[in-house]
Amino acid sequence: MIKFDVNSIKTISLFENITRTKARDLIEEENQLIFIVEPFMVGKAIGKAGANIKRLEQMTKKKVKVAEYNPDVCKFVKSLIMPLRAEDIVLEDKIITITGSDTKTKGLIIGRNAANLRKLEEYVKRHFDIEEIKVV
Repeated sequence: MIKFDVNSIKTISLFENITRTKARDLIEEENQLIFIVEPFMVGKAIGKAGANIKRLEQMTKKKVKVAEYNPDVCKFVKSLIMPLRAEDIVLEDKIITITGSDTKTKGLIIGRNAANLRKLEEYVKRHFDIEEIKVV
């Protein structure tokens, strides 16, 4: 169960008013907002030439990212790591394994001291029952 505070609800409301799409979840980082939208709504949420995102970034003074929710955890992870591309994403025994296409991509997914990977894990755990995410 995801719970939001008053500021999060205001931010979600702002997002929904500007984009005319429903936000399923909001993940707030220090300098970034990640909105999880319903399947097939990413294009509408982003807007023509990214107009909605640019407007939101100006209003919130934070970087805005939109990811698509998918009941298939592998497709959801793929959406979260965009624009990075993984060769393969597999779920086995509650462990997600991401196969990176090259060492640079793997490095960007993992991040310094595995910070990006742990954040990704945290985001996915909000919606799915998984144990961990590995990059190979």
